[in-house]
Amino acid sequence: MSRFLNVLRSWLLMVSVIAMGNTVQSFRDHSFLSEKLYTGAPQFVNGLQARTFGIWTLLSSIIRCACAIDIQNRTLYHITLWTFVLALGHFLSEAFIYKTAPLTIGVMAPLIVASFSIIGMLIGFQCFPETQEDVGARQKKRN
Repeated sequence: MSRFLNVLRSWLLMVSVIAMGNTVQSFRDHSFLSEKLYTGAPQFVNGLQARTFGIWTLLSSIIRCACAIDIQNRTLYHITLWTFVLALGHFLSEAFIYKTAPLTIGVMAPLIVASFSIIGMLIGFQCFPETQEDVGARQKKRN
């Protein structure tokens, strides 16, 4: 396995652990979200919304942790990449479309993490060994 994929595994594990902390915070006190993330419309943050956010964050955390453990699983790798794309899309839409999350440090942090993770995972595709299917498809194109 390449050195880059090992670094990416560590990054995914770190991001996963931080997300688990955010999950606990979402369940413990929903004011966390209105004070740190959705400061543009804190009146929309309630316990139900915080718990939903917490479950979504927990699911993303579990997927990212599983990918860190089995980073060469291509299906899991793609799903993990999509967790970051969805997170980036969510926070960008909340910031620029719905105006519920102004660009504070609480919003910039997940935007930066998602962006760097997407870039890292796209680079990581180059480090995957070729599968037998890839080799067979390339040989068929030559013929």
